[in-house]
Amino acid sequence: MAVIAASALALPFANFRPSRIGQAQGIGFIQALPTGLAWASLALLLLCLAALLRRSSPRVRLVLAVGALVLLAILIGLVPQVLIPPGSARPRVGPASGFWLLSFSFAILLTDALVKLALRPLQRVVALVLALAVFLAFLLSGHWNGLSIMKEYATNGSGFAANAVVHVTLALASLFGALVVGLPLGILCQRHQGLRGAVLPALNMIQTIPSLALFGLMIAPLTYLAKTYPVVEAIGVHGTGSSPALIALFLYALLPVVSNTAIGLDSVSPNVVDAARGMGMTQWQRLFQVELPLAFPVILTGVRIVLVQNIGLATIAAWIGGGGFGVYVQNGMGATAIDLVLLGAIPTIALAFSAAIILDAIVDTLKGRHA
Repeated sequence: MAVIAASALALPFANFRPSRIGQAQGIGFIQALPTGLAWASLALLLLCLAALLRRSSPRVRLVLAVGALVLLAILIGLVPQVLIPPGSARPRVGPASGFWLLSFSFAILLTDALVKLALRPLQRVVALVLALAVFLAFLLSGHWNGLSIMKEYATNGSGFAANAVVHVTLALASLFGALVVGLPLGILCQRHQGLRGAVLPALNMIQTIPSLALFGLMIAPLTYLAKTYPVVEAIGVHGTGSSPALIALFLYALLPVVSNTAIGLDSVSPNVVDAARGMGMTQWQRLFQVELPLAFPVILTGVRIVLVQNIGLATIAAWIGGGGFGVYVQNGMGATAIDLVLLGAIPTIALAFSAAIILDAIVDTLKGRHA
């Protein structure tokens, strides 16, 4: 990975566009920055890569990778000052392939160092909070304001907070619905193999339907119900908007919840269940006091899968008027404005990544308690 990062230095570090949708021109690392700073930064990055190629300790590799990522974040914010003439509002400057590949390479090296350090669950969450704090510090400082993605935010970001709320609400509400339906269904599937053989293949079939197609399939029946039954429309269900998106996400979320519930209950030792029975526990007591607590780490793994999946799939809701971060992706694709696409994609990735780390930490904590 260090070799890939070194080769990325030969790629364009930044893109310059004469206008928002103009043809991008790649600018090299040295040309995109003040000359003295460019050469000094290049030397520092090469020294970091040389040190990472050696068999250094995970702590040293962690410090070097973090330092390189912070340096890249500082450098990319300086590029607009070099490339955009003073007083000119039309040109746009953004990261190019070299910057992204460098960032990706150092992020992989950072992740590798964290894995080798074997951080405890709480330490992983603290590391995530620190990373988000540094990212927010750069945003709030205004250091990146000259970048094209921040200009897109300045122009189109009036509803950003509202779209963020819609996006998170779609992901969490569909997860909640899947838990309400999927947990009992998973318990029944574990108890009755015939039901399991019918339900899981059906839920698997739903997973094979392309997301945009499933979102679209919801429009006609919901429109019919809203027009036929006024009470349906009165509670806010329509053929377009958040309703079809919520139902589609709920359907996608069922398989991981149902299957992980059944698998988690399968993993409970029969000896433990027999011991609980011997203590005089009823069937419901065994389920809620013994089986479900022991199966909970596996069930929570399914919850993590659902939440990460639905955060990503909620982006498609914009195509049927459901809102969320997909609004920026949709508008950016329509206007061939890649920076507007990134304005919707980057928060979605950050949300999914954060949710995965937090839920993984919870799962590992619970597994440690049950070990």
